Amino acid sequence: MKIFLTIVQIICSSFLILAILLQTQEGGLSSVFGNRFRYHTKRGVEKLLFYLTIFLVVTFLVLSVLGVAIS
Repeated sequence: MKIFLTIVQIICSSFLILAILLQTQEGGLSSVFGNRFRYHTKRGVEKLLFYLTIFLVVTFLVLSVLGVAIS
């Protein structure tokens, strides 16, 4: 069971890294230092990627807690 959980956690972390790297660079702290102070609404693929990232983070945290609880 622990090996299966570890494999699923590795797959989840790989998808999480990919989802984070695919997001746009416009948001976050980098926009504070530039002249882009306009409001930006997430739409389409960007919104889907945002929700997918949140889902993957929660899944990764649950898998990590389960891994600690099993061992």
